[in-house]
Amino acid sequence: MSSNFHHLPVLLEESTAHLALRPGAVIVDGTLGGGGYAQAILEQTGPDGILLGLDHDPEALEAARLRLADFGSRVRTLQCSFARIDEAVQEAGFEAVDGIVLDLGVSSHQLDTPERGFRFATDTPPEETPLDMRMDRTQGETAADLLARASAETLEGWLREYGELPGARRLAKAITEERRREPLRTAADLLRVIDSSRVGRGRRHNPATLVFQALRIAVNDELGALKTGLEASIRILRPGGRLVVIAYHSLEDRIVKRCFRAEARGCICPPRQPICTCGRGPRLQPLTRKPLRPSDHEVMENPRARSARLRSAERIVEAA
Repeated sequence: MSSNFHHLPVLLEESTAHLALRPGAVIVDGTLGGGGYAQAILEQTGPDGILLGLDHDPEALEAARLRLADFGSRVRTLQCSFARIDEAVQEAGFEAVDGIVLDLGVSSHQLDTPERGFRFATDTPPEETPLDMRMDRTQGETAADLLARASAETLEGWLREYGELPGARRLAKAITEERRREPLRTAADLLRVIDSSRVGRGRRHNPATLVFQALRIAVNDELGALKTGLEASIRILRPGGRLVVIAYHSLEDRIVKRCFRAEARGCICPPRQPICTCGRGPRLQPLTRKPLRPSDHEVMENPRARSARLRSAERIVEAA
């Protein structure tokens, strides 16, 4: 399967440009995937640049190792979430790094592999698609597990916050009623409940897309991992180092935007307090006032790039 792990890097030229790559740089790809960004980074940091690649998905790591084999010892990989990026860098023997790229969300391979359960594929019978959605299938609860145990209030919160789904309360109630009769184990089971609850009718997005997104985020704690990973990334960037983040929906992008703004401001004292007492100085200089978006040509070549938004920032020296 790993040899078929396809990965089209989104905003690749923009990402490498904002990383300000140079020979000998130490760069972390916190979402290694199929190795598309990593290959470009290694080519532009030769002959002695180092790439540390992280991924929660063992299938992605295997595929990336095959793709990057020709770069030899310049590539180091580790199976872990980018939420632990600071620990991974230290484990690899570095005190700080020159750049970090985070390509958030789900890879095309994961989306297009029915047994992963990340979406309801039109070319695969939904009754054959399990409700899994884990980035690492060796650990943690599946989407089916969450649907079986979560309260109606918790389900509503996920659907409302992570899926921005109209009718979240109605669908949460329908799920809890349905599971009393029969467990929801496949995409077909969930699609049937979504259809019968009549949520999200008449909107641009298929309501099932929003439901699957919400469950995927909940299964993998994606937003929590993003907040933790951004903080950890800032800690291990050396002054002048660059952080590039590519988000695919407003929830992720909002977290990145707020983080960059807060780190550019530094002080966390109440706005009306006349004198700063927190002593916290700025740590980042944002490089993108507004997020960069893919060109029409790139979207035509890769429709899944349509919603991508790139933000970048540079680590600055904290005032003494």
